[in-house]
Amino acid sequence: MSAREAAIAALHDAVAAALALRNPAPLTLRGETVPQRLPPGGLAMVQDGETAEETPIVSPLRFQVRHVAEVVLVAPGPSPQARAALLDALLVDVAAAVVADRTLGGAVEWAQPEAPFLDVVEFEGASAARTASVPVSLWFTAADTPLS
Repeated sequence: MSAREAAIAALHDAVAAALALRNPAPLTLRGETVPQRLPPGGLAMVQDGETAEETPIVSPLRFQVRHVAEVVLVAPGPSPQARAALLDALLVDVAAAVVADRTLGGAVEWAQPEAPFLDVVEFEGASAARTASVPVSLWFTAADTPLS
């Protein structure tokens, strides 16, 4: 497993563990098909993102990497206020999960949640859902390039 893959898997595990404590718990996915119906607790998807920086370190050759993964949150609800309240709670839980263990169990040297991007999305069969995409910067050292 590459350092990049280990970092993203650790982020997924941290987010899934934090959100599993909610009632009802949101569905947490990574690399899976999005369900057609939104679960009542919402949906969290960890996406691989992209490498933002790669700095070579010589002797022995390694790379200091900043990779930005994204946690996409979807909050359904019967009213705009309910959707906003659920989305706020999910955003707080994701940030708290990353801040609680900045090394994500030793998979990275540092993890930092960044400001979310908010949106309202129309879904078939539902009036709307609030969504947010939370970029999470993951810093780690890799013996090879992070995409290998």
